[in-house]
Amino acid sequence: MSLVSRDPVLLTPGPLTTSLQTKSAMMRDWGSWDASFNAVTAKIRKQLLDIISGHETHVCVPMQGSGTFSVEAAVNTLVPRNGHMLVLINGAYGKRLARLVEMMRRKVTVFETAEDVPTTAQDVERLLAADKSITHVGLIHCETSTGILNPLADIAEVVAHHRRGLIIDAMSSFGALEINAQKIPFDAVIAASGKCIEGPPGMGFVLARKEVLEKCAGNSLSLSLDLYDQWVYMEKTTQWRFTPPTHIVVAFHEALNQFFAEGGQPARLARYTQNYETLMAGMTELGLTQFLKREIQAPIIVTINAPADAKYNFKDFYERVRDKGFILYPGKLTQAETFRVGCIGAIGQAEMRSAVNAVRDTLDEMGIRRGSKD
Repeated sequence: MSLVSRDPVLLTPGPLTTSLQTKSAMMRDWGSWDASFNAVTAKIRKQLLDIISGHETHVCVPMQGSGTFSVEAAVNTLVPRNGHMLVLINGAYGKRLARLVEMMRRKVTVFETAEDVPTTAQDVERLLAADKSITHVGLIHCETSTGILNPLADIAEVVAHHRRGLIIDAMSSFGALEINAQKIPFDAVIAASGKCIEGPPGMGFVLARKEVLEKCAGNSLSLSLDLYDQWVYMEKTTQWRFTPPTHIVVAFHEALNQFFAEGGQPARLARYTQNYETLMAGMTELGLTQFLKREIQAPIIVTINAPADAKYNFKDFYERVRDKGFILYPGKLTQAETFRVGCIGAIGQAEMRSAVNAVRDTLDEMGIRRGSKD
């Protein structure tokens, strides 16, 4: 895939570089209650369930706002007010999830590992066996702050064995890594438009187990983030409760059409994997290393150790790379100096090779010797 656009290439975890077709879909105005727009919403809801093979067990509830809005809606609605959630943390987004649970006045227990250490099924087994009051487990599938991949299938099996509910934050993984509702038991998986489906940001969605959601009336402490009410209203009227982001919804539908035309999740993963391998081959030539071990690295976003040179300054480095047409992301680690490079979006190996060249030229301009602070 090669990007046909003069826009900067967004090598970030979202927003992402989108295709020209997706951008063009936002050029038309829509009435939020009009039947033609409602049909688009209905098609999106079906397509998202197609991705997880979830039509028999789950329902799709789209929500206005960023992905975090949908995470908060899921916690607010699916976890009873007397519920108790175990949140598994190895990065910033796990910490955010724990904060959400606490702010929603639910009891929360956290289990935190280092930023380069996945949570294991054995960890979860031990924690659930020790505390019978835990009703739900919250897992970040791919922790965006590093790109670490947590073992979803193994953890889901343990949670199901203990008859607890599993809520998955799949912001960075949905559409690229397989999540199959027929193979993996979960109460909800949460993602957003501006990630691996390659739509614009502004809309999230929750794919919730129907038999669980049906029992959640009155759980939410928020009107706008009440997932149950949003679902019931959509089922009854085909409309959104409150004004939807119409242009974003339609562009997301266009992105979904392209997703399936490309070959769906397996094809998306293959392209992102090629992007990752191209990126790291180039970075290795420059003497730069990735923060994570390859066996726990998802091909979504890569944390790169900063050059081991006193001349390195991220702000200067970022601006110089940006001037060459590529937007990077700052590191989000507490202990190591890093920067992050996304492998996702409507880009391919040509863009990744050009990005490596931009980094090489920038390092030369800054007089930085090759190598990483690791």
